[in-house]
Amino acid sequence: MSDIAIRVENLSKRYRLGVKEEKQDTLVGSVLAMLKRPGQNLQRLRRLTRFADNGADEKDAMWALKDVSFEVKQGEVVGVIGRNGAGKSTLLKILSRITYPTAGRVELHGRVSSLLEVGTGFHPELTGRENIYLNGAILGMRKAEIDRKFDEIVDFSGIEKFIDTPVKRYSSGMGVRLAFSVAAHLEPEILLVDEVLAVGDAEFQRKCLGKMEDVAMGGRTILFVSHNIAALRSLCQRGHVLQNGQSTYDGTISKAIDHYLHKDEQVYQSNCFDGRKDRQGNGNFRFRSVSFLNKDDRPVTMVSAGESLVLALEFEQKINNDLPAVIRLAFEDLQGQHLFMCLTRSSYSGVLRFPHKGIIKCIIPQLPLLPGRYKASLWCKINEIVEDQLEDAFYLDVVSGDFFGTGKLQPSDGGPLLVKHYWQLNGTN
Repeated sequence: MSDIAIRVENLSKRYRLGVKEEKQDTLVGSVLAMLKRPGQNLQRLRRLTRFADNGADEKDAMWALKDVSFEVKQGEVVGVIGRNGAGKSTLLKILSRITYPTAGRVELHGRVSSLLEVGTGFHPELTGRENIYLNGAILGMRKAEIDRKFDEIVDFSGIEKFIDTPVKRYSSGMGVRLAFSVAAHLEPEILLVDEVLAVGDAEFQRKCLGKMEDVAMGGRTILFVSHNIAALRSLCQRGHVLQNGQSTYDGTISKAIDHYLHKDEQVYQSNCFDGRKDRQGNGNFRFRSVSFLNKDDRPVTMVSAGESLVLALEFEQKINNDLPAVIRLAFEDLQGQHLFMCLTRSSYSGVLRFPHKGIIKCIIPQLPLLPGRYKASLWCKINEIVEDQLEDAFYLDVVSGDFFGTGKLQPSDGGPLLVKHYWQLNGTN
């Protein structure tokens, strides 16, 4: 008997892009357009899913997926990784039979359940108790199964006091907690999960991750879509990377994440400062660009929290001098709150003196920032004179990472900085 749970072969999905309607300038034109509209609407409806065989209408078509192929073995946990719009959700919708592919085929061996849209099927007028039964039935659970798991579902959600209150009186967070609790207690052979760990507060996210780990350890096949790098590393053995609807990598989860984070060096564009008009300083020294590199000197566009980051600053001097220099690199959040600073005067051993041109690297062995977008300001002083100063010189995108090496998520409500620390327990019974 085959050990394959999911087989995808040359899967493609094409959608038609919307076309702007023509507006009539005259009353006669508007009346004629109105008379023609029923036939035009019928034609548009048919064209949504019908395409010319010769490719003549490709200009208003979009391939959400194009020739995607992979296999998932029984009991394997595979992460599907990619930027927004890469085709991840479309893939799961095809596997869930919500939509049909344009081309290719899918084989599923086992009972399938999906956690795609948490809360789908909840009725605001019904109580939490009633919605557990309604939503459980929609997700494929039998009444006897819901009865058996009811107390466990309610306990997991943490909203016992409000279980007999109509859902319309719940906060959005409470509704999401209850919806995920129902979906998390499914027992299929194949589970398709789309970004459900992004729900609720930090405490509930940790509970969700723990539940997903229990499911994974139970030997069930899981296809997991997420932007949470730490969760992907913790839960998955393999990773499949999608880019613009096409497969670009299929392998171990660590290498798949590395492939996702590190763009092709040939298309990588550094942040160039040559065109900046807002810089200050006397101009004898100029920063020309900054590039983000990993510990292997490969260009990256994003970095994971806790991973090594190398900031390569290209510079040039109009006049050669041998005077002592200082570089200051200050990181802030998008609201302008100062976070931390890298200063050569404090951390560079010896006296910094610049040649005519070159690159100076600022190496941060373990980036102490939570996921988000940050900005940095940059200045250089030579002989205590400001030579070049750039406010908001560049932006840095940070994604989640396993900062502490425990496979656990760090809550986002404790400030933007991560601090390496250890716990030690001493005691006697």
